[in-house]
Amino acid sequence: MTTTHTRTLGTTGPQVSALGLGCMGMSALYGEADRAESIATVHAALEAGVTLLDTGDFYAMGHNEMLIGEALRTAPAARREQALLSVKFGALRGPEGSWLGYDGRPAAVKNFAAYSLQRLGVDHIDVYRIARVDPDVPIEETVGAISELVDAGYVRHIGLSEVGAENIRRAAATAPISDLQVEYAIITRDIEREILPTTRELGIGITAYGVLSRGLISGHYTPDRQLGAGDFRAHSPRFQGDNLRHNLGLVEALRKIADEKGVTVAQIAIAWVLSRGAGHGDDIVPLVGARTRERLSESLGALDVILDAADLAAIEEAVPAGAAAGTRYPAAQMSHLGTEH
Repeated sequence: MTTTHTRTLGTTGPQVSALGLGCMGMSALYGEADRAESIATVHAALEAGVTLLDTGDFYAMGHNEMLIGEALRTAPAARREQALLSVKFGALRGPEGSWLGYDGRPAAVKNFAAYSLQRLGVDHIDVYRIARVDPDVPIEETVGAISELVDAGYVRHIGLSEVGAENIRRAAATAPISDLQVEYAIITRDIEREILPTTRELGIGITAYGVLSRGLISGHYTPDRQLGAGDFRAHSPRFQGDNLRHNLGLVEALRKIADEKGVTVAQIAIAWVLSRGAGHGDDIVPLVGARTRERLSESLGALDVILDAADLAAIEEAVPAGAAAGTRYPAAQMSHLGTEH
């Protein structure tokens, strides 16, 4: 399957494929992954016309960047050259995998970038963004440092991640911002209240992660699934006890709609996120966290799913805003989300 669907990240960002590939799960937080299959999936994505690859320097402490670097080195030259890399930085990790906060100091920004360029094996990063705002560093200083990297040719565009409306405005007043990366899904719609109106006012695009809510609304998740200690979902409130049973009930309601259209639940969920950019310059680009070629192929099929007014109304009735049970992160991590304040 090949896609020629493209969208532009905001008014100042690059043209990218209508779906991006989120690569985190190939290295961390969702249990064991097959390295060979992960690389094959990146190659298949590039072959299908997916240009946007998203990673973070803290995903398994550099492992994910090195994996993407290997995938790019072993891809055909023409495919390698079409890849656009979106990189998050700033999260501090301990050697045992603990999370130690965020560092947005200008010197740290440049240090993080230097290591990412080396691990990825590239001479520039297409979109660079801090994963969460450092509460001890004004956003202007962090964005200003990225802007200096843009001037020096090491970064092409500046992005944001999980930033609230006030910080979005402050960042945009400092330098051009291409896009905000933020969780957005049928069961995660908090950004519709204040974030989306702000980004649209300022001409900033959205790259939406978690469009399948970490597999919860993929249609493939079962209540008896066993999760390892290193799997994020083992500690996520939405995947626990009564919350999980309630949320999987929402998935079954979506499944009825998907079955009537002859598509999968995952395809309905991704198509819904794509549809939210209609009428706004198609300003939303979903990131799909496919770890296998099979899941990638299913996700790409969402590009051919057309949701009419009746479909959207049925989805809204089946899963209205706020229908999910449980927060999207454990309490300690929720405090770092600027979009939740």
